[in-house]
Amino acid sequence: MSGSLQALFQNQRSFIPPLPADYGAAFGGGFFAGQISTAGNGIADYNLVIGSLSTAETKNQWKVVNTATAGADSDINGPQNTADIVADGNSTVYPCAHFCNDLTTGGFSDWYMPAKNELEVCYYHLKPTTTTNATNRGSNPNAVPARASNYTSGNPAQTLSAAFQSGGAQAFAVDFVYWSSTESSDSQARVEYFEQGYQSGRNKFNSFRVRAVRRVAV
Repeated sequence: MSGSLQALFQNQRSFIPPLPADYGAAFGGGFFAGQISTAGNGIADYNLVIGSLSTAETKNQWKVVNTATAGADSDINGPQNTADIVADGNSTVYPCAHFCNDLTTGGFSDWYMPAKNELEVCYYHLKPTTTTNATNRGSNPNAVPARASNYTSGNPAQTLSAAFQSGGAQAFAVDFVYWSSTESSDSQARVEYFEQGYQSGRNKFNSFRVRAVRRVAV
């Protein structure tokens, strides 16, 4: 391969497609939350869509008991995590995953429970507050562009979308954490704190918020 062709190939691999909308703008049956790279190579393959607060968010348990779940361990594959959880038990056992999986809103029925790194992208672009970020969290190989380092105290800043700022019609709540579909141990699943961006594992039988998402191919 000639030098010029190799340079062109590398430029194509690092190309990030134009964003389809401003963060928080209406898009794909919900609101645009950013782009993800499921391969973790910096190349966007999906636009991430957040469902409406009024129809796509609820508060419930990840699982009614703190026991292991088959699969559901991916940091980025929310659709597969959700499918694994739903296959493992009914809505009585897994209320949050079934809520997302069974949802029809915005003209679409392919909603799911976001994986850990998908939920982090939502925080990064739709942070509701001006609160200082947790500086021991924030790296995300599946973000676009990929982030190899943690947050600074001021980055990310509060979202520019008024609807997603605290008190707005679509804002993530800061009084409770949000579940991801990513299991972190037999007894815990990963959560995201939308006030500071802190991520950790919490016992599955806790009742926290969940917000359904969907993907639109780039």
